[in-house]
Amino acid sequence: MTALDLDFVRSQFPAFASPVLSSHAFFENAGGSYPCRQVVERLTRFYTDRKVQPYGPYPGAQAGGAEMDEARDRLAAMMGVATHEVSFGPSTSANTYVLAQAARKWLEGTGGAVVVTDQDHEANSGVWRRLADAGIEVREWQIDRETGSLELPTLAALLADGRVKLVCFPHCSNVIAEINDVAAITAMARDAGARTVVDGVSYAPHGFPDVPALGADVYLFSAYKTYGPHQGIMVIREPFGMDLPGQAHFFNNATLYKRFTPAGPDHAQIAACAGMADYIDALAAHHGVAGDAAARNRGVHDLMRAQEVAVIQPLLDYLSARNTVRLLGPREAGRRAPTVAVELAGPAEPVSEALGREGIACWAGDFYAVRPLAALGIDGEKGVLRMSSVHYTTADEVARLIAALDRVL
Repeated sequence: MTALDLDFVRSQFPAFASPVLSSHAFFENAGGSYPCRQVVERLTRFYTDRKVQPYGPYPGAQAGGAEMDEARDRLAAMMGVATHEVSFGPSTSANTYVLAQAARKWLEGTGGAVVVTDQDHEANSGVWRRLADAGIEVREWQIDRETGSLELPTLAALLADGRVKLVCFPHCSNVIAEINDVAAITAMARDAGARTVVDGVSYAPHGFPDVPALGADVYLFSAYKTYGPHQGIMVIREPFGMDLPGQAHFFNNATLYKRFTPAGPDHAQIAACAGMADYIDALAAHHGVAGDAAARNRGVHDLMRAQEVAVIQPLLDYLSARNTVRLLGPREAGRRAPTVAVELAGPAEPVSEALGREGIACWAGDFYAVRPLAALGIDGEKGVLRMSSVHYTTADEVARLIAALDRVL
């Protein structure tokens, strides 16, 4: 497989030419990636030439509507789903909240149960747990207290009585980072008569999903972490989406991508999301990845992951060898996203501040992963230090990070 051309990749991101942003090696990608230039250009163009009510009978409105449609069309093709199965919303947290309101109506009075995990970001945990207030049983799929892993036999026990109707879990955690076997989990849930909701926020930056291969009924992620604007993207497969009660205006209920968007969409941000598809196609063309949109996406995904695995392994080796820190998640880069969190002897925030003075941009805290940290016995007030990379991170930047850690730890 061709190696990722990092010079070409980084040329696609204005941040690396910014005198402000380029002054630090950026390891806060899990909080939000840099936007690619294609997104920036599309957003600028929309606000300059399209900022009117879209779809109207005049040129600017028609162009704006066409660009919104283009974003949905192209992202759907990349992910292997139908165009109307892609919904946009203000954030993944908001999208999940609306989805949970629909699920509450769907489940009330049925005796059906919901499975949640204690590995999730709170966005894919709290809204489902609150269904208990409506009398819906909520079962917790608990992580292993030493490794942080979600074990399949534990899920099998939760599904055994056939009452579970919905299983909500992450593709990977934003602090533990182990890549869960989504296809195996969704197959197990499906065999037990349950639907699945997958939080892909912490995985999608490392390659857009092949949704049919994963088998999820719902897959959610955030565009601002996948080189795009601040939007939440929800893929909801039609059979499940049309079973759930709509949460928008009654006259929009017949349109799947409008059923779970109760407020008006952000026209400019949606249109700019087409820039993410532009970027994937640019990488595919440059690296000789051919085929239809889904094939190009899969090829670029593999290029991104190979780069990330190679670059982040030295950091994992370094941290694993230090007995003064506790590395969360697997030590092998191939089993995890390149989001690396460590528990320190003391509070993590002062260390992230010290790294900032050393030219390293990262952060510390609980990252809305209060439940997984508590399950691992980590004091939420102390928090963890998190260093997160993506495919545009270089080996030199990782070496800079390791040298800085040597000075501040």
